[in-house]
Amino acid sequence: MKRYITFIILITLFISNLSAETSFKVSAPQRVTVGSQFYVTFTLNDGEGSNLKVSAVDGCKLLYGPSVSRSQSYEIVNGRTSSNSKVEYTYVYRAEKEGEYRIGEGSISVNGKNFTTTAKKITIVAGTSGTSSSTNSQSPVNMDDIDTQSSDRAVSSNDVFVRIIMNRKTAYEQEAIECTIKLYTKYSISSFIPTKQPSFDGFLIQELDLQPSLNEVESYNGQNYMTAVLKRCIMFPQKSGKLTINSGNYDISVVQYDNVNMGFFNVRTPQERKIKVSSNSASIDIKPLPSPQPEGFTGAVGQFNVESRLVGNSFRTNEPATLIYTISGTGNIKYIKEPNIDFPEEFEQYTHNSDIKADVRGSDVTGTMTIEYTFVPQSVGKFHIGSDNFVYFDPSKNEYVSIKTPVYDINVAKGAGSSESVDKKDITIKNKDILHIRTEPDYAFKEGFVVDHFWYWLIYIVLVLSLIVTLIIRHQNIKLSKDIEGSKLLRANKVAKKRLAVAKKYAEAKEEANFYDATLKAVWGYLGDKLRIPASSLSRDNIAQELQKYGASEELTNKIINLLDQCEMARYSPADMRPGLTDIYNEASDIINDMENLKIKRI
Repeated sequence: MKRYITFIILITLFISNLSAETSFKVSAPQRVTVGSQFYVTFTLNDGEGSNLKVSAVDGCKLLYGPSVSRSQSYEIVNGRTSSNSKVEYTYVYRAEKEGEYRIGEGSISVNGKNFTTTAKKITIVAGTSGTSSSTNSQSPVNMDDIDTQSSDRAVSSNDVFVRIIMNRKTAYEQEAIECTIKLYTKYSISSFIPTKQPSFDGFLIQELDLQPSLNEVESYNGQNYMTAVLKRCIMFPQKSGKLTINSGNYDISVVQYDNVNMGFFNVRTPQERKIKVSSNSASIDIKPLPSPQPEGFTGAVGQFNVESRLVGNSFRTNEPATLIYTISGTGNIKYIKEPNIDFPEEFEQYTHNSDIKADVRGSDVTGTMTIEYTFVPQSVGKFHIGSDNFVYFDPSKNEYVSIKTPVYDINVAKGAGSSESVDKKDITIKNKDILHIRTEPDYAFKEGFVVDHFWYWLIYIVLVLSLIVTLIIRHQNIKLSKDIEGSKLLRANKVAKKRLAVAKKYAEAKEEANFYDATLKAVWGYLGDKLRIPASSLSRDNIAQELQKYGASEELTNKIINLLDQCEMARYSPADMRPGLTDIYNEASDIINDMENLKIKRI
């Protein structure tokens, strides 16, 4: 009994569902303010839909959707049961621009039938100061609070910018200045593309290798920012006055958020916004170096020390020696001019070698410059190498500092006369870019003219004849390449012999069928090329006539036709009635030789 009642109820529900009417409607507000969020809901009653299509709403930005919710209800009234189902598709928009706009028709497919909503109008008006969006726009952006990073607000120059930081407000010419170009942002950054590199007009710079990353938080003007060092370098000003540095231009994509109110909870969806950060500039006053500048000053600025030493204790003529000069310290060491050492006139000097090793330490450059002067005494006696007066400017003391190197007195003894070649070799090793001057050439000129020799004219005649032969051969090749039939005629014998060689291999292998086929192919192909007639036009019936036109004797014509008949009949005759393979091969060879000896002429 219970099963029967349950079955009746299910049948009743099924029938009531069949009788339910399917409908598709849309609901939306008629009036919203700029910056506010609103919902557009498409409702499908009593049906399972698919292929939902909704058009965009002008003047608005889609924030989220569709959000799908389903509901089912059952009702029993006076013993009659009814069932209703409902599916809601909700889209969240934000009003962007004032005006009257249209929410277009939406469509959905239910059991193969399309249902369409009617269009609605919506009016967007200017927002008031009491709206939530206006309140958000007045509060500052906080890098730790994404609620303040909503996409409905513009990115200001205080939210993302590039800053130039220098460790000095003023400096002297050639004095080291530390410069850092740093990015400050309250937003997360998804892409960063430099479109114009920083410029350092009036400076020589030594740049440091960096990998920019937003890994530090810094407080600037009372607000917290994520920062990344874009460039760090040491600058050396090359002139006095007010010099300006530009930070460059950058295309940046920042991440903002849309806060979508879903009723019981908020959904934050990230949105990228592309902005351009234009070049910022910073200036620094560069003071000229004090005047008058002392003698020997070549532009060194910083704090330096100078040393020099001679390599070796004894000196001989024609033997190389070396003076090593070392400058070390902090400053513009990479741009210091090499000093000139006063060597005696009796010393032969070679190009000196210099080596600079410098590194950035803190906000300055520290390093060493080593110069090697190679010289060769040419005379015996007592000599002295004069001192050098190295002068540099010390910015910390605002004065010039002079350092004198010692004078070297040396005695030069006579070198071994037989060691001249060894001395020159030593000099070459020490100065790889300079070779010793050769005093005697390895070659000698003979009197007379080249044209007076017989071999000159012989070579000239051979070259002219070679050129003429080359031109003749080239002309013939060009002519043959144009004469296709002539080319075939010249190649006919060679091609036929190759084909007969294949036939001979078949004969040796006792493959008779293949032998006869190869022989026929060789003879027919030869005749077609030799007589300048396509092989497709040759047959046993007209071969005699074609051979007569070209002056072949009747005996040769009969011999050719007889050979063709034998090869054709041999393929279908019993083995004991076939001619010998060797005889056929020899006859085919003789025919081709006879044709080669025949002077072909059309009658």
